[in-house]
Amino acid sequence: MSPSEQPAPGPEHPSWVRADIAVIGGSGFYAFLDDPVSVAVDTPYGAPSGELAIGEVSGRRVAFLPRHGPHHEYPPHRINYRANLWALRSLGVRQVLAPCAVGGLRDEVAPGDLVVPDQLVDRTSGRLATYVDAGAVHVPFADPYCPRLSDAVVAADPSVKRGGAMVVIEGPRFSTRAESRSYAAQGWTLVNMTGHPEAVLARELQICYSAVALVTDMDAGVAEGEGVGQAEVFALFARNIERLKGLLADVIADLPEPDGCACATWAEGIELTYDPPGGRW
Repeated sequence: MSPSEQPAPGPEHPSWVRADIAVIGGSGFYAFLDDPVSVAVDTPYGAPSGELAIGEVSGRRVAFLPRHGPHHEYPPHRINYRANLWALRSLGVRQVLAPCAVGGLRDEVAPGDLVVPDQLVDRTSGRLATYVDAGAVHVPFADPYCPRLSDAVVAADPSVKRGGAMVVIEGPRFSTRAESRSYAAQGWTLVNMTGHPEAVLARELQICYSAVALVTDMDAGVAEGEGVGQAEVFALFARNIERLKGLLADVIADLPEPDGCACATWAEGIELTYDPPGGRW
């Protein structure tokens, strides 16, 4: 049976459509696994950005999903984030590594740096950012990224920088110079278009999640007379794809189990008004 003929997973997924870990690829990051099986997954929120590729990395079952679609069909504000995270959870995914392109806002980062942020600021508008459609379910989000995953990324490569706030803007346009300067003045380090609501949806589904940010440019307000363009962003990201893949493979090889992590246990004692696929962990 060819990958394209494989049946979509049902309530009880066979082993070949199960995965513990997922990578969500950003702009220019459209493939990760060797000889994967491709699976089409439907969700109550519609179709995800593309078929999910499932394979093995260092003996671990891994799912890969291109955030923008396999051919970059979806701009940041049109990505079906709810379907993407729901689809991954339906395959059993408990930990997500999320590489993304970012602009730098402060001089502690530079193009080519890899950064694991520890804070997120939402400046998007109109995005469906929750699975909660009724009732009282207030997810804790003071620390939006899983510290265990972040520790694992930094441990895999000491050159990765740890910490800083990533502000997520609506896009698809880049920031004005005044906006960039305003973000930098707030003390925020990075600017991005896709980090929200991806992170909070992962938390609602009790999934550990960490962004892995590649600085592709210094944003418009950093230096007078400079600005950011799509071509330079895509070009720098492309030059670093193999580096990112190597880092992710190293992280996955030594990734600790998520059992007991606060990302998964926050819902204990809370009556959820939505039903995560597979139930509670």
